Amino acid sequence: MPSTSGRVLVVDDNKVIRQLIRVNLELEGIEVVTAADGAECLEVVHQVRPDLITLDVVMPRLDGLRTAGRLRSDPRTAGIPLVIVSACTQHEVDSGLDVGVDAFLAKPFEPQELVRVVQSLIDSSTGRVRGSGDAEAAAGHAGS
Repeated sequence: MPSTSGRVLVVDDNKVIRQLIRVNLELEGIEVVTAADGAECLEVVHQVRPDLITLDVVMPRLDGLRTAGRLRSDPRTAGIPLVIVSACTQHEVDSGLDVGVDAFLAKPFEPQELVRVVQSLIDSSTGRVRGSGDAEAAAGHAGS
């Protein structure tokens, strides 16, 4: 039985990879929204309000590392956990760490590892008060 709920924004220019990630996360009860590249991610992130974002590195228009940097520099998205899902070089891993990426998953990835990383980051991020005021209410601590 799925123990984690939440919403993940999956950003990858490869439709097959987006679907693979979607299916594995939805089987665990996680809602998935997709975007085809970093530019689309930045267009939809404020409507989607995800609990976590997965990013490929190599994408047209705006790559994953530059997208991560923009997400981290925006106060509205700075606290969203970011997972790079890509065939990363050490340079890309180092660059990702520099901009504040939370985890890396190498392609091809094991579906169980994807689910474990995503659930762990959602659990830890939703366990903290996010500053919006609704985290306490969602945790059941408000108004009693």
